[in-house]
Amino acid sequence: MISAGGGNMSTYECSKCGMSVNATCGKCNAPLANDNLKVDGGKQVQISKCPNNHGKIKSPLCCGQDMACRT
Repeated sequence: MISAGGGNMSTYECSKCGMSVNATCGKCNAPLANDNLKVDGGKQVQISKCPNNHGKIKSPLCCGQDMACRT
């Protein structure tokens, strides 16, 4: 993870085009953290979540695929 403003920020990068994205929470401006969410059937989905429990989002997409989190 990359340090940003005293916290750890997940950087997501597209393996096809190389574009990268950093994201912060709109409520508290904290860097979103990479995590996984277990869904029905035991499958895991990559997500980004606010460390202050303001919510979570599906990790970003680019070129039609999930962007990988660089740690």
